[in-house]
Amino acid sequence: MRTTSETIGSVDSATDILGNKWTPLMLRFFLNEKTVRFCQLQEKTGGINPRTLCARLEQLEREGIIEKKQLDGSNRCTYQLTSKGRDLMPILQSMQNWSKKYPVAGSR
Repeated sequence: MRTTSETIGSVDSATDILGNKWTPLMLRFFLNEKTVRFCQLQEKTGGINPRTLCARLEQLEREGIIEKKQLDGSNRCTYQLTSKGRDLMPILQSMQNWSKKYPVAGSR
């Protein structure tokens, strides 16, 4: 296959969303959960700063990947995938499968 700027550019959107340290780690929890709370994401990602988590959630919300739902009568909310976000799940599943097959040297 011949590489052109058009084929390289075709991964830009996915890379913009998935190309940072925390976003794929956060989104992977949506593979098995319909909704996720802020505190669950913070606990399960292990070590993410609350400001960073908030910034990533806001970015995903702006991009239409997740939507925030306020829980009745409280300040708590949940996050769930939009259809655009659900379309990312096969990519994350493939990344997870590849990572299991080819772990990075020195990783857990």
